[in-house]
Amino acid sequence: MSDIKKLTMTTLIIGGGLSGLALADMLQSQGKSYLLVEARNRFGGRILTERDGAGYFDMGPAWFWPGQPRISALVDRLGLEKFSQHSDGIQIFENERGQVERQRGFASMQGSWRLKGGLGALTDTLAERIPENRKRLNTPVVSLTKSDAKITATFADGSTFTATQVILALPPRVAATIECTPALPDTAIRYMQKTATWMAGQAKAVAVYDHAFWRVAGLSGDVTSRRGPMVEVHDASPDTHGPCALFGFIGVPPHGRQDQHNLRQHILAQLVRLFGEEARNPKQLLIKDWAMDPYTSTSVDLAPLYAHPTYGLPHTLTNLWDGRLHMSGTEVAPEFGGYLEGALEAAENTLRTL
Repeated sequence: MSDIKKLTMTTLIIGGGLSGLALADMLQSQGKSYLLVEARNRFGGRILTERDGAGYFDMGPAWFWPGQPRISALVDRLGLEKFSQHSDGIQIFENERGQVERQRGFASMQGSWRLKGGLGALTDTLAERIPENRKRLNTPVVSLTKSDAKITATFADGSTFTATQVILALPPRVAATIECTPALPDTAIRYMQKTATWMAGQAKAVAVYDHAFWRVAGLSGDVTSRRGPMVEVHDASPDTHGPCALFGFIGVPPHGRQDQHNLRQHILAQLVRLFGEEARNPKQLLIKDWAMDPYTSTSVDLAPLYAHPTYGLPHTLTNLWDGRLHMSGTEVAPEFGGYLEGALEAAENTLRTL
């Protein structure tokens, strides 16, 4: 940590997801001093792309949409390529008894965009633009202490770093677990703790195959199921070539999906019901349970969400510690909260306050 001690008049960004990375990139372009720290061993936060040869499969968010100007502009600026979510073909509906109906209709994600290389290509490119001495992985922050015009962060390994201001580019519930001295106002803590973390209780399964046999059969890959364990399925294949994939959101609550072997068997059985025998033996069955990720989810997030929460930055989370402690992240974006666009919106809004 000795090299980062040399940074002066520094803004400390805690959280290397899309919002934290975007804010670091903005400060870098302005020639400002900053340090970005991330608790995980990778950047990206809730963006996580797994790769299989030339295939890329998003285990977190996968889509963005027309009408979201920030992410489209960022993709273009970084020289990345977007493509339309596959939606051609027949949709599938599975009822409570596991009976399958096939019919033409409007695919639920029709009109959305995906990113060539997965959304990990976006966060990887942003991370690569940040100089080595401005970023740190494997650096959880356990406490923040304000004294006079400075804030000292203590990391899990016992080392410290002092900054002039700190940005919490984290889900509010995760940010609330950091010990603060002096304590933040009770109203701020209560709001942080009641703000649901988008996607925190979710789990996602991706079945990888050598080719998209469902497309050959005239199916879009789009499924709605009332039996599960996957309640919603989509084509997750790359834009031009294999390996290809189907992914599904797992509707079983977190406490009911702890037995991974049993869960996998039920997922494979459902894939066979939906798509036939060719679905029985994927080359990989990837599962990411975000509810078990301590840097995304808290115990309160294990309760399911049934609607998109109302997000934004209330007055109680502004001007913390005399304006030296700031909240960022998609959950405090007033317009696009919960979306990738919201992470960028929050970064922009935070930049204006610095």
